[in-house]
Amino acid sequence: MWLQKLGLWDQRCFLALFSKSERKRIHQFSFWCSKTGDGPLYLLLVALLFALELTHASAFTELLLLSFAIELPLYLLLKNSIRRQRPYQLMAGMMQAHIEASDKFSLPSGHTAAAFVVASALLCFYPQWAWLAFSWAGLIGLSRILLGVHFPLDILAGSSLGVSSSLIAQQILH
Repeated sequence: MWLQKLGLWDQRCFLALFSKSERKRIHQFSFWCSKTGDGPLYLLLVALLFALELTHASAFTELLLLSFAIELPLYLLLKNSIRRQRPYQLMAGMMQAHIEASDKFSLPSGHTAAAFVVASALLCFYPQWAWLAFSWAGLIGLSRILLGVHFPLDILAGSSLGVSSSLIAQQILH
């Protein structure tokens, strides 16, 4: 019974947030914000740290790679075990997503998990950038809801997976 209530809450929150994406500026911002979580930005970040010869660039990269090595298999295992339908699949006729999702299932959000891996790794070595990194990661999660491809609980699961993967990687490396 509580699981049904949680599912209904998740759907109501999704619809309340998704309804805001009909505004053109919000839709465009969500699209471009989500794009920053596609992956190439992570390589650019590592290259930038090395180019600027910042202290801890190698250790940061090592933590980032191990974190992703933990996060990605767990993400795939969860996504293909849980097999939760995406909002536009569950609510066919009520809404239409603004983008096409890269895979079939929604839980957890891979974009959000990856963004929180990066933010958590930055917190470890460059805490002065943490507020910016976690704000960006949160915006990626929100953008995935506004684009119609994830429910809020997918985002919470993705952020938890990303932070947990980074914490596990930190424990392994230290």
